[in-house]
Amino acid sequence: MAEQSIQPIEGREHWTTSGGERLFMWEKRAPRDVVKRGTLLFVHGSSMASQPTFDLYVEGRTNSSAMDWFAAHGFDTWCFDARGYGRSAKPKGFDASISDGAEDIKAVSDFLLENGGDQRVYIYGISSGALKAALFAERYPDRVARLALDAYVWTGNGSPTLADRRRKLPNFRSGERRPIDHAFVHSIFNRDHPGTAEERVVDAFADAILSLDDSMPNGTYIDMCSHLPVNDPTAISAPTIIMRGEYDGIASLEDLLAFFEKLPNADKQFVIMPGISHASFQQKNYMLVYHILHSFLTQPAPDYRGA
Repeated sequence: MAEQSIQPIEGREHWTTSGGERLFMWEKRAPRDVVKRGTLLFVHGSSMASQPTFDLYVEGRTNSSAMDWFAAHGFDTWCFDARGYGRSAKPKGFDASISDGAEDIKAVSDFLLENGGDQRVYIYGISSGALKAALFAERYPDRVARLALDAYVWTGNGSPTLADRRRKLPNFRSGERRPIDHAFVHSIFNRDHPGTAEERVVDAFADAILSLDDSMPNGTYIDMCSHLPVNDPTAISAPTIIMRGEYDGIASLEDLLAFFEKLPNADKQFVIMPGISHASFQQKNYMLVYHILHSFLTQPAPDYRGA
């Protein structure tokens, strides 16, 4: 049966501060007539702000907005632009590292708590957003209900994407930001396995990204090229899912399995998503991604955990 089309849900912007700088947040709440599932926070990657990633509308693409879909299924959904991205502050001399991004998540979490939100939220991070989300889960374990890491990388060993990116490391270190354009956005989808995303979706994605930014901070690229690992899997106590695109070149399968093995909570999953490369919500198989994430977030708690 075809997926029912969900009507767009009205969003609300909010603002807070992180490191003394303004931080933009975007909220779409679950409708009143659905069963409430909790709060889901989306964390974007290195080369795009949050709304283009999680609230993208493409004409004729059913349920293109992940925020709308998950809100319609009971989640109060939130995303935010990390410092250096989108509508948030872009302070001079600031390169937006993974550690900085984890503290941006902390600022959003503080805002939610100060305004009557949940103590523990569901967190989904993609690419460098997954590293930020994992680091936040290490630092603030009492704030995370369940953790989803998509397009994640641990040590970087065996990653063709990072091997190529390291050749440009001197350029990244020489400045705070790198320029982006339509060709760059298309390269995200063509570098691993061309054809996993529709051209019209990539075009819409690029237009949305470039309407907010013409350059991106270098901090996460520098971290992923020269400072991995930034996460300690043994320090992540939350139930965790690793979501790997079949064709994603950001990490080797061996690298991810080694990370997965060290996660201490037995409530964990490792899923390979067929036909998907790096930016999963913009892929042809995006509804598969929604299903996998929704299933993980809504699975019942175990009645028995042993001694």
